[in-house]
Amino acid sequence: MSKEYTAIIKQDGEWWIGWIEEMPGVNCQEKTYEELIETLKITLKEALEFNRLDARLAAGSNYREEKIAV
Repeated sequence: MSKEYTAIIKQDGEWWIGWIEEMPGVNCQEKTYEELIETLKITLKEALEFNRLDARLAAGSNYREEKIAV
């Protein structure tokens, strides 16, 4: 299942900067637009995986996972 996120992107001098609206802390800067998009994707995937692991470790044992759609 693929989920979409919103990237805020702008050029600042010679750099392209961007961040993900829905995920605080996921921000990147690159020399080209294409590199920025790729780096944002990689950083977002890493942040999601880290958050999943962190949540499971915090839950300990005897927890249950439930998918929630909004």
